[in-house]
Amino acid sequence: MSTLLWPDIHSEFIPQLSQRRLTKTYRALGTTINLTLFGTAYESQLDKAFELIQFYEDLLTVNRTNSEVMAINQAAGKHPVQVSYPTFNLIQKAWQVSCQNRGFNAAIGPLVKLWKIGFAGAKLPKKADIEAKLQLIDAQKIQINPTNLSVYLPLKGMELDLGGIAKGYIADRIQDLWRAYDLHNGIIDLGGDLLLMGSQPIHPDQLWRIGIQDPNNTRGQAIAAVKMPPCSIVTSGIYERRFEYNGHSYHHILDSLSGYPKENDLASVTVFSKYSLDGEIETTNLFFAGHPQTNWTNADLYGAVFVTKDQKIWLSGFKPSDLKILNPAFEIQTRP
Repeated sequence: MSTLLWPDIHSEFIPQLSQRRLTKTYRALGTTINLTLFGTAYESQLDKAFELIQFYEDLLTVNRTNSEVMAINQAAGKHPVQVSYPTFNLIQKAWQVSCQNRGFNAAIGPLVKLWKIGFAGAKLPKKADIEAKLQLIDAQKIQINPTNLSVYLPLKGMELDLGGIAKGYIADRIQDLWRAYDLHNGIIDLGGDLLLMGSQPIHPDQLWRIGIQDPNNTRGQAIAAVKMPPCSIVTSGIYERRFEYNGHSYHHILDSLSGYPKENDLASVTVFSKYSLDGEIETTNLFFAGHPQTNWTNADLYGAVFVTKDQKIWLSGFKPSDLKILNPAFEIQTRP
């Protein structure tokens, strides 16, 4: 019979044990990862979550030569590729959403690599090169086979890019892992995309305080704040991954119709949802819509905050009284 040794939290009485906070920082997914647990948590449980992140990154990344998604891309125009269930499950979801043509496109890979926005060598491509890539980003051409878990890209040069959805999927899986440990209060921060688990253990009302990023300022500067129960918070914005050329700024949210960054009045859209995967999808779709959508909220989609380039705030699923304005230069408008 083996013995498992745990830190002895019972050797002395710990006041407000539920508020005890354990945080650790990691590097993965091309960003800084901050994982936090409250209460009787252990560093090993944070490390297990990081191992899970590394597991999914190894499957899904397109920023390395070897991954299951890269195997699919490298076989484009040649043959289908069988993949593991997690990879197939996410690709199937991404394909279904992409075929709705609302903005999110899992086949956007050739355009992303052409522009390289957010990576070394970002440039304004030639129009002819953009038009050539547009022929390769039709998500409806992706062939998936649920029977043998295979994915086929029928045209040479087609490429999947799950960067706009993978972090949300991974955050949801970390929450599943921690719940399996019977841990219910924590913060999953994957480079600014947040998943808040359980009640907030510090404030008496047990609600989380979430800031809306100022698109004209450094990360961490908020223009407004909202109190929320457990939820995911994901933002699509034009202010972080971008480059300047001949006096014009180009952001990373690429339009599958034009081949250029999507142009509208928005600086950002922040979605509050039950699942982080849904948040990733809906921030992109709402950014492309350009304004709040009628009957958009449901049991899993709680609300959205739109911030415009001219410092207006539009709301979906929230009342103006739900937001506390922190920067008076921004004002809430009841409708676009």
